[in-house]
Amino acid sequence: MRAVVQRVARASVRVDGQEVASIGAGLLVLLAVAKEDTEAEAAWLARKVARLRLFPGPEHPIDRSLLDTGGSALVVSQFTLYGDPRKGNRPSFAASARPEVAAPLVDRFGALLAAEGVPVQSGRFGAMMDVELVNEGPVTLIVDAP
Repeated sequence: MRAVVQRVARASVRVDGQEVASIGAGLLVLLAVAKEDTEAEAAWLARKVARLRLFPGPEHPIDRSLLDTGGSALVVSQFTLYGDPRKGNRPSFAASARPEVAAPLVDRFGALLAAEGVPVQSGRFGAMMDVELVNEGPVTLIVDAP
């Protein structure tokens, strides 16, 4: 699994012009599932995202986690994170899991993150989504599950 994690002041997702999810301060998690991923990767990544120290603390500008701040997460599936543009001009998505494998793992990641104590909102898997965010900092990390 691969996640692009962005610290946000707020973020939302629209599908067909209708808002389907939104959060205030927290993390926007753009999430991709690779062909070989299992629930073990989802569990590792959920624990990591809940504890990533990306928010300001009293002594350091990057010192507190979602668990420390009470922030939320907006999880948005994005298979294109595994796009490989090295050959030709159209990226290959051969490393991305098929939807029937990826969708349950994206849902499982969200459930595991919620079980860690993080309020979670989600985009709509497979839909054409408009994602709007105010990136705070900006703070953005790429996190690959082992």
